[in-house]
Amino acid sequence: MEKVIYPQLSYSLTGILFKVHNELGQYAREKQYGDLLESYLKEACISYKRELNLGDSGNILDFVIDNKIILELKAVRVITGESFRQVQNYLQQSHLKLGILVNFRAKYLKPARVLRIDGLHHL
Repeated sequence: MEKVIYPQLSYSLTGILFKVHNELGQYAREKQYGDLLESYLKEACISYKRELNLGDSGNILDFVIDNKIILELKAVRVITGESFRQVQNYLQQSHLKLGILVNFRAKYLKPARVLRIDGLHHL
């Protein structure tokens, strides 16, 4: 049985995501969530990069946490398969193993872990 990838970092990050959601609620803009998230990451001394260009693909990652986890923020009514494909594509291009997709518009926050599927190329 495989173990959870980056359990401590994921746990800390999830706590911060809930803090942001509790503070701003479900109807703020994606940028507001990102700004508050960034301040909490700094406060927790978690290294990150924000709005990182992914090579010359034109893709921009919302956050890369500790050079290990892609964090994709959404503020949409419903998360679709397209959002999961987007994160998987980012994982393939970046060669990182884990992405977390979070929709702040949801009444109850449910960060989704997305693992890189080895052997895939571009989706």
